[in-house]
Amino acid sequence: MTPFPLAHDAQLDDAGFELAARMIREYAGIKLSPHKRVMVHNRLSREVRVRKLRGFAEYLALVQSDAPGEREAFINALTTNLTSFFREPHHFALLRQRMQARAATSTPFRVWCSACSTGEEAWSLAITLREAGGAAQVLATDIDTEALAAAQAGVYRMERAAAMPPQQLRDHFLRGTGDNAGWISVRPELRSLVTFRALNLQAPSWPDLGTFDAIFCRNVVIYFDRATQARLIDRFAQRLRPGGLLAVGHAECFPAGHQRFRSCGRTAYELVP
Repeated sequence: MTPFPLAHDAQLDDAGFELAARMIREYAGIKLSPHKRVMVHNRLSREVRVRKLRGFAEYLALVQSDAPGEREAFINALTTNLTSFFREPHHFALLRQRMQARAATSTPFRVWCSACSTGEEAWSLAITLREAGGAAQVLATDIDTEALAAAQAGVYRMERAAAMPPQQLRDHFLRGTGDNAGWISVRPELRSLVTFRALNLQAPSWPDLGTFDAIFCRNVVIYFDRATQARLIDRFAQRLRPGGLLAVGHAECFPAGHQRFRSCGRTAYELVP
C-alpha cells in the first residue's frame, strides 16, 4: 500500500520542533536538544502518514486535543528503546551477591525495573534472581505501552540472546520450532517472577508500589533536566529499603552527592540507613 503523502511543505520547522519538544517534556519529562530534530521528524512522519494527515501542525494539534490514544502514541513514538540482555553486566553480578546474602530469609527480594523497554533488562533481572535462589519478585514498568506489551510477551529473535551461555538459554527460554524457528520465549518459571505495568516516572503521583531491595533506572535520566533528576532521586529514596541498591546507566551519576545515597560500586549506589 502506498503511504499517504505528506504535503510538500510538511517539514518539521522550528516552531513545530519546539512545540513537539515542549509537549514530550510536559507529558513524559523528556528533554530534547535541537540535534534531535531529525529523529523527531522521522518518527512523527510515520504518525502523520498513518493518520492520513497533511502535516505536523495538524498532527500535533490532534495530540493536544486529547483525542483517545493520541497522547500515548505520541509518547511511544518519541521514546528510545535501546536495550539488550545483561547490558552493563557488573550490575547483575552485584545484584546476585545481594540476593545470595538474603537467600535464607522468607521475605521476597524485590527489584523494580523502572524503565523496562522491550523487556530484556527485566528478564535479565529475573534470571539473575532465579539463579541466585530464594524468593524474588520483579516489577517492570515503562511509559511506552507498545514496548511494555513486547516485554510482557517475552518472545525474541534468537540473535537477541546470542551472548548468553547455552545452558543459561536452555534453563530460562523455550526454543521455537516449525514456523517459530529462530525465536525464543521466556519459560513459565521465569514469567512467574515478573509483573508488568505502565508507569510514567514523571507522573505527579505513583500507585502504591511497595518498597524494594533494588531499583534499576539505567539510561533514562539522561533525557531529564537536573530539577527532574533531583525529584526522581528523592522519590526513589522513599521506595528503597535501608541499604537498598540503585543502579544507573554508565553515563549517569545523578545519585552522586545526594545525602541519602553512597557509592557501592561502578554506577551503583545504596541507600544510607
